[in-house]
Amino acid sequence: MKLSVTKTSTLVVVMGALLLSGTAHAFQQPTAFTAARPSNTQNKAQPMYMTASAAAIETRGGENESGGTATIPNEIFNLVKSIVGAGVLSLPAGIAAFGNAPSAMIPAAALIAVMGGISAITFAWIGRVCQATDSQSYSEAWDKTVGEKSSWVIALSCVVDCFAGNLSYSMILADTFVALLASIGFAVTRTQSLLGVTGLVLLPLCLMKNLSSLAPFSLVGIMGMLYTTVAMAIRYFGKSYAAGGKFVDSISAAPSFGTSGAAAVMSAKALILTCMLSNAYIAHFNAPKFYRELKNNTLPRFYQVVGWSFGISIALYSIISAMGFLTFGAVSNGLILNNYSTKDLLMSLSRIAVTISIIFSYPLIFVGTRDSLLDLFKVANKDRSVSVLNKYTFGILAVVTALASKLTDLGLVASVGGATFGTALVFIYPAIMLRRNLTNQGKKMTGEGKLAGLIAIGGVIMGAIGTVMSFQGVGV
Repeated sequence: MKLSVTKTSTLVVVMGALLLSGTAHAFQQPTAFTAARPSNTQNKAQPMYMTASAAAIETRGGENESGGTATIPNEIFNLVKSIVGAGVLSLPAGIAAFGNAPSAMIPAAALIAVMGGISAITFAWIGRVCQATDSQSYSEAWDKTVGEKSSWVIALSCVVDCFAGNLSYSMILADTFVALLASIGFAVTRTQSLLGVTGLVLLPLCLMKNLSSLAPFSLVGIMGMLYTTVAMAIRYFGKSYAAGGKFVDSISAAPSFGTSGAAAVMSAKALILTCMLSNAYIAHFNAPKFYRELKNNTLPRFYQVVGWSFGISIALYSIISAMGFLTFGAVSNGLILNNYSTKDLLMSLSRIAVTISIIFSYPLIFVGTRDSLLDLFKVANKDRSVSVLNKYTFGILAVVTALASKLTDLGLVASVGGATFGTALVFIYPAIMLRRNLTNQGKKMTGEGKLAGLIAIGGVIMGAIGTVMSFQGVGV
């Protein structure tokens, strides 16, 4: 019996997810890198929060022990929490940008795996560079390999990337609260929703000076994404949104499928998904922290953490993307939850879970935006008074809210953000640091050094073309 294209696509994604666990083994063997382990230093580190973009709040310096106390399972769980966020909910729209047939999911799953694999490699490179240079943070590793004169590049990249994260979250919250309130009979506009959640919830949280109390809520994020994954799978396999389905008459855009399948990945529009994926796995500012806190932090053990964490994240991204795209096809929204009916209780609960996750993650990312902007403007720590911090908080949040009220395409923000500084932070900068570190050690550019060069060049080309395609996709 022949399988349908839809079932074949689903089967490929599920099989791929199961096979991805094998990627961990690729990191278990040490490479030819034999730098000495870092010695203890007397610098003190500021705390970092387990949020991808918010990792930018880590500053230069930091306490470095010859191995921390975290076990490999602990590190894997925390790194997956750091990688997987609400941004995955925009990926089905990235697939719909180039394809509208179920078979388009096959090359999309391959892209998700490839981009995740490259992101894992560059994450591992940062840990290696930190070991070789006795660096405690991403920015310090850059200073010791490339030079302090260009440190502003890192600060600017952090500002833009974290700002894009806050903007995306504000857009998601605006849409989500409209849907949640509609599900209980209250009709509000998107702008009213945004102003309400910003003034009543986000502003007070962003004005907090000690965010340590929010740390336990980071668990809600991964729990919410796991629940959303299951809920989307139930709705897909239950055909609740297919022709004649239970909820198909209560949604604004019925699922639509065409003939642009796997071959459509050759279109330049596939770069829109690629650029989204450039930012989807960003956790790279946390790499020094994970290396430093790992118990018995040898490189082989660190590579195991990286391999398993990115493998699990790739599997989750593949499944969520498949369930969303295969349910709605060409009409997949930039925030896939917007496609589901407000009368669907299962998905309303998913909206609540994602909303809670975003609300408590928001101030962590916001600190990254604000502190990186202060670094860029070279505002010394002693000058960062409560008054100064509050002024920056009000100003940044005002700009974010104004933009979020006008922008409605989350996919555009995700793809442009990934195409610009997302590719730089994940692909270009780590590759440059690795090559400069090899040069500083007097080593020849062998296979790995050449690979780093190719990744850096590819990141530049992909970012430039992807940015243009992202804007052309919305007629800009």
